[in-house]
This record gives sequence, C-alpha cells and structure tokens, in this order.
Amino acid sequence: MATVFDRILSGELPSATIYEDERIYVFMDAFPQTLGHCLIIPKRAQPDLFTMPDDDLAYIIQFSKKLAHALRKALSPDGIRVMQFNGEAAGQSVFHYHMHLIPMWHEQKMGGHGDKAVALEALQATADKIIEVLDV
Repeated sequence: MATVFDRILSGELPSATIYEDERIYVFMDAFPQTLGHCLIIPKRAQPDLFTMPDDDLAYIIQFSKKLAHALRKALSPDGIRVMQFNGEAAGQSVFHYHMHLIPMWHEQKMGGHGDKAVALEALQATADKIIEVLDV
C-alpha cells in the first residue's frame, strides 16, 4: 500500500519542495508543529531505521546538517529539533523512513503533529526562504 510519501514522490500529492536529488526529497511538513517544520525522506523507501541501508542513512544525516544551517539562517530559531520515529509505539505514523527538522524558539510551545494543515502557498513561501540560503 502506498504511503502519503510515496504519493508525494509520484507527484500524486502536492508538496512544498525544498530540495531534491536522486537519493532524497526534502519538503515542508503539511501539518507543521512550528514554522519551518520540514522532512527529509529517501527515494528508496524503507519502513524504518532498522531497514534503511547505511549509505542512505549517512546521506540523510549529512544533508540534515546542511538543512539545519539553512533553517537557522532563514528563520533564526533558537534551536532545532531533529526527530525520527520507529514503530507505531514510538509515534511513527507514516511507515516510510523520514527525519523531521523542527525549528524552535524560546518559550514557544510546539503544536501537536497533524493538528492543522497549512496552505501549500504559505508552506512554499517558507520553503523559498530556506532554499535561498541552502548550501548544496
């Protein structure tokens, strides 16, 4: 069964793209917990950390550092949460490995995931700010 990420990768569902190459796709979370909440997914889908090839994991981790720098430059957060869930009991809801980068500001409360969708145009506007400073 196709996941929402498979549907995004196939172009069936729209997304606010930040970056794409032959190995990964990076985009804004449609239900962000904070401004700038974005996701990195591999194009070679695996359900979780346990099944991900080491080279793909290394590539995603290395790119996450570039993306974190771009988030810091574009949005000036006080910190960035990097999160990844494995298994339903751990909170994983899409069984296609993915990493969240979530900008955080002092005294800000993080919204619940899936609480409220944000319009694609607003997400792309934030993505464009990140793209402008992303060093790839």
